[in-house]
Amino acid sequence: MASLRAFLAVTAPPLPSLSTASFPTRPSSIASRNNRLSSKFSVKCSYAEAGMVDDSRSSTIDVVADIKNERIVVVGGNGFVGSAICKAAVSKGIEVISLSRSGRPTYQDSWVDQVTWISGDVFYVNWDEVLPGATAVVSTLGGFGSEEQMIRINGEANVVAVNAAKDYGIPKFVLISVHDYNLPPFLLQSGYFTGKRKAESEVLSKYPGSGVVLRPGFIYGKRRVDGFEIPLDLIGEPVEKILSATENFTKPLSSLPASDLLLAPPVSVDDVAYAVINAVKDDDFFGVFTIEQIKEAAAKVKV
Repeated sequence: MASLRAFLAVTAPPLPSLSTASFPTRPSSIASRNNRLSSKFSVKCSYAEAGMVDDSRSSTIDVVADIKNERIVVVGGNGFVGSAICKAAVSKGIEVISLSRSGRPTYQDSWVDQVTWISGDVFYVNWDEVLPGATAVVSTLGGFGSEEQMIRINGEANVVAVNAAKDYGIPKFVLISVHDYNLPPFLLQSGYFTGKRKAESEVLSKYPGSGVVLRPGFIYGKRRVDGFEIPLDLIGEPVEKILSATENFTKPLSSLPASDLLLAPPVSVDDVAYAVINAVKDDDFFGVFTIEQIKEAAAKVKV
């Protein structure tokens, strides 16, 4: 009987380290497109028929494989949505850097120690300490306040992050935006929506073939505020189930102005987070994603 023996030796360059890597120049968008590390596999094979002496002078076959090493920067990573994204990314073996004004969370959890927490303001941060080596930037920036404040945080802050990512050659940008709730145009002129749409426009123009805009509605989950946990899922989860069960009856009403204020289904913060992971891992995942598309994207990577 014939016998087949293979000896496999694998050598791979070390993974990049944020604390030890040196980046004298900013990487080009082409060079960092997928941030792949080449690994060389040397395979030695020999073949001998039964009853014959093995010929040790067998040839070696070299195979070069590409390994994609993901590193994401989550802007606003200490917030409600941002922390869920960090947690999901860690669970999928993705290296995570969080940039937020509050820095590291005050609560303890196993995944928290696996994230690099950087304290800083998007308008003043030294991007050399944050972006080099990243394969994607995810922005969760947003908030309410005066018209001027909402335009600044929802729009201008995100625009700054998009341009910084583009300048450093980061291949993908993911923006957490907002569903428009089928509101009439005059209501969409508020600083909140104006800022969000300005940010969306920047992402899609600077990243036409890789930019991702997620438009969830009400996001539910357990939200931590000043040391207290607010169980938004007690409201959001049952409402989501009810709206899903009655979708066939309520769909004709969806064309009415502002109807989605009542009919747009809430989205789990975990679904938003896993949709982001899908976007980070899939090069063909880009464009604007609705509530249902967010849930579908999340389902593909959930375990």
